[in-house]
Amino acid sequence: MVDAARASKLADRIQQIVAEMLERRIKDPRLGFVTVTDTRITADLRDATVFYTVFGSDAERSDTAAALESAKGIIRAEVGRQTGVRFTPTLTFRHDPLPDSARQLDDLINAARARDAEVARRAEGAVYAGDADPYKKPDEGEDDQA
Repeated sequence: MVDAARASKLADRIQQIVAEMLERRIKDPRLGFVTVTDTRITADLRDATVFYTVFGSDAERSDTAAALESAKGIIRAEVGRQTGVRFTPTLTFRHDPLPDSARQLDDLINAARARDAEVARRAEGAVYAGDADPYKKPDEGEDDQA
């Protein structure tokens, strides 16, 4: 087992290396507009999971996944060369659903705001069904004698 801080630093370094490789060295035409969002590594530093997002359609996502799988060996070799660890971790690429979930939450929040605005618009001209002040108050002429 390794110190958690060291594992975190290695995960950050792997994320940087993978992002640079995708930007500069990997020239696969199937590779879409990819952003590396996160990297997690196991406590024994043997397996690293790289999370990525792709801007585009589902077909572009699947093409990018295939391109990443085919370039996995080159990327892993570069990770091993630049990190200098004894055992280069195996890389697993996973699509990160977080941006899609965030977009869905934004849509839901906007829909709720629109409904709130509609309720507020309808309530502008509304009047009370009964008296404006439903609480009974003692008359000014009455004395509070028991």
